[in-house]
Amino acid sequence: MKIVIVLAALIAIAVAAPAPNEHAEILKLDSNVEHDGYSFDVETSDGTSRHEDGKVKDFDSEHPAIVVHGTFTWKDEHDGKVYTVNYVADENGFQPTGEHLPKLPAIAHA
Repeated sequence: MKIVIVLAALIAIAVAAPAPNEHAEILKLDSNVEHDGYSFDVETSDGTSRHEDGKVKDFDSEHPAIVVHGTFTWKDEHDGKVYTVNYVADENGFQPTGEHLPKLPAIAHA
């Protein structure tokens, strides 16, 4: 079940990310995939950047899950502002933060 939540969070990240500029060029692309996690960095010529890393939590347990931390930044072509979203995706779902986003309510732990 946790993996389904994390996958849904990753899909939400992809949908929420700004649309790429079709004329932007990739300036940096680094990625690393290991047995217990991954990371990547991408920067494009239009000022968009994205970093993400995921680590397997409880690797040796019966129910391992991936905890993802990341950030993406882009310059809005309409208002010229630079926006940044930081996020965590874990057993508590997708949790984005950014100056332009409303604050998330605290999650009560049982």
